[in-house]
Amino acid sequence: MRRLASIVFAAVLFGTVAVAQPGGRMPDPENVILTKRAATQQAYGGPTNPQGRSYNFTPTFYVYPDTKLDKAGAEALLAEMGIQPILDANYGVAIVINPLGDKYDADKDFEAFVAQFNRSRSGNLKVIGIGAGATFVNQVIAPKAGDHIAGILTVGGQPAKLAKNVDSFGVPAYVSGKKTAAKVAQAYVALNKAVPSGDHFVNPDEELLTVYSDPADRPLDAVVADAWKKVLGRNYRFNNYKHTQYEGQQFGQYGPYELEPYLDCEALGVTRNIVEQASGRQADAPKQLWYEYWPEGLLEGAPAQSVPVVVLLHGNTNDPRTQAETSGFIQLAAKERFFVVEMEWQGSVSYQAMGHDGIETVLYQLFAKYPQLDPSRVYAEGLSAGSMTASALGIKKSHVFTAVGGHSGGIMGGMGGAFPGLNPIWNEATQKRGAVEMPYCSVLGTADNVVPFIRPDNWRGNGYLNAWNAYQQMNGMEVIRDLDFSVDPLFGMRLRDRETITTNKGAGIQIETGQLYKGNVPLIKIVAVKDYGHWNFQPTAQIMWDFFKQFRRDPETKKLIYLGK
Repeated sequence: MRRLASIVFAAVLFGTVAVAQPGGRMPDPENVILTKRAATQQAYGGPTNPQGRSYNFTPTFYVYPDTKLDKAGAEALLAEMGIQPILDANYGVAIVINPLGDKYDADKDFEAFVAQFNRSRSGNLKVIGIGAGATFVNQVIAPKAGDHIAGILTVGGQPAKLAKNVDSFGVPAYVSGKKTAAKVAQAYVALNKAVPSGDHFVNPDEELLTVYSDPADRPLDAVVADAWKKVLGRNYRFNNYKHTQYEGQQFGQYGPYELEPYLDCEALGVTRNIVEQASGRQADAPKQLWYEYWPEGLLEGAPAQSVPVVVLLHGNTNDPRTQAETSGFIQLAAKERFFVVEMEWQGSVSYQAMGHDGIETVLYQLFAKYPQLDPSRVYAEGLSAGSMTASALGIKKSHVFTAVGGHSGGIMGGMGGAFPGLNPIWNEATQKRGAVEMPYCSVLGTADNVVPFIRPDNWRGNGYLNAWNAYQQMNGMEVIRDLDFSVDPLFGMRLRDRETITTNKGAGIQIETGQLYKGNVPLIKIVAVKDYGHWNFQPTAQIMWDFFKQFRRDPETKKLIYLGK
């Protein structure tokens, strides 16, 4: 039993893993009539198909029909909806769910919804209702479960009768129906606390909480395609509060789910370029893989060496699109105008591992390919094992990078303790002490069970403290080896610029930040997402970028230059 536990832990460590239900696969509930999947399902552990999206938060559709259907009727409904191309492009799943009785029952069919929700455990659940199914979705599922759902589409059906001053975290919605759309939409507007914005409604504090009303009489496939473009394909729900999402959760267990953007490069005006190249001259040399992203017009006409570069590094055995699709950095690149590359640095069954040297080599190839890229402003960010790699790169490849950071990972193993000579990263930091400066941004969740946050009972040898100490050492700063939680009950040391940020994610997830300075220069920034598990928290991308862009590195001397805020 102990060996099994260690194997499971090794599989989970520093990445994501699908967690099996005890006792094997649970039987389908009696009201599930049909499950339709993408023609090609994505394999775990790297892309079998580098095109399209990754398997991260692929959509699951619950479809509630107007009347009870048999399998042939369910097949016909999905065909009429034209949903198969959406499933194929996104590795999605569609599930047709009949009422338990002849008609929908608010209590019994909601219980069935919860049971199916707990089976699916989807972080990107879309609910579609047609006719009487739309009425059930509008009146029962949306008010009771909207904050667990990434988007709702209803066609026809009657609106919800909401209590005054309804307390809801809302749900993105697209409503269609020649006679009912306007009234149905108003209920969702109230649910979302939305206001008019052009041709739709939006919550002023969360632009993903939208409501679109479509009173036109159009074919069902046209309605579904438009709903996917405007609502269903724009976001996903994510629950990482007080646990890590892939550890599993039941309906309502951890409060409202965070609403996050589902990457749409076309809508953002971002180009994605996929590069596969041989790692050597031999005909059978293994391939390398990376993804390039840049906003429209960024490179055209840009002066030489004027465009910053951000390197993204995925977690252990994750798909190499993981950070691009879940960190928030691509949306940020569209806004802040920088170039992004995410590499298959670790290797997979299909692609060679790059390692530290390979990452450096790919950057040199990019500088030659795109002369607009600025070698003096190259930043790296990673998740989990990718965070550990970014943390190592900042010390081992300090001549390449301007600043580095990571989410949910530090530096594992003993650092500068009883046997410091056994740690090569500490040795390199020691040799460079005071001669090389590298800004470092550490982002973590305080409820992370995979790479635990510092606490009074675990801080000695903690991976985050190791990383902070290594960068204090190399930067020529005071190395704070012993924490004192009477100084700061969260961080155990005195940080400057302490700030508490309340976000609009979940029920108002909070971020605590502070900085360590060398003289007047903030060289280490620590960002703790309170009660958050092991994964990206997208609002921290802006915090990290705002820290990064204060610095550049002189291309000749390789000295760090602080530009200020």
